[in-house]
Amino acid sequence: MSVRSIALRLLAPMLMLSLAGCGINSIPTSQETVKARWADVQNEYQRRADLVPNLVATVKGYAAQEKDVLIAVTEARAKATSIQVKGDDLNDPAKVKQFGDAQGSLSQALGRLLMVTENYPDLKSNQNFLALQSQLEGTENRITISRRDYNESVRDYNTRIRTFPEMLAAKIIYGSKPMTPFEATTPNAQAAPTVKF
Repeated sequence: MSVRSIALRLLAPMLMLSLAGCGINSIPTSQETVKARWADVQNEYQRRADLVPNLVATVKGYAAQEKDVLIAVTEARAKATSIQVKGDDLNDPAKVKQFGDAQGSLSQALGRLLMVTENYPDLKSNQNFLALQSQLEGTENRITISRRDYNESVRDYNTRIRTFPEMLAAKIIYGSKPMTPFEATTPNAQAAPTVKF
């Protein structure tokens, strides 16, 4: 047996091991994780969209004079639920931004609605309103966590498709493109809000 044939026999298993770690399995796994996390984000937004009509109906009974706020919430909810982003659309920053903008508008309208409680203290004593308000706050927290988990999975996926050796499989086999993270839609979202009493 020649040195060359021995070298080839040793090189073949090493080559197979290196190919096993080049992203053949990790790229689709990571991509499916991103899609699953996006589904979680949409699930939490759907929960909020389902909760809003109950909150509006409850407040409407106590604050008829705040009709404009209630109409704005209803319209923002309708717009937010009409924009859908599927897993295959996560490579399109414009679609993700459009979805985020619609959800941000609903968040702003809900914030105005919750300010009604400051103007009308009798609403604070209503148990139905307090229960719905608590559920809404919990939902907003769940949305925040879902968006964070989604962004983490996007970061992991985008890193995988840009680092060696997984980038080989990402480009050659899958034609992978970076996914779009969820970004703040409210202007000056990074600035802390001012609280006045």
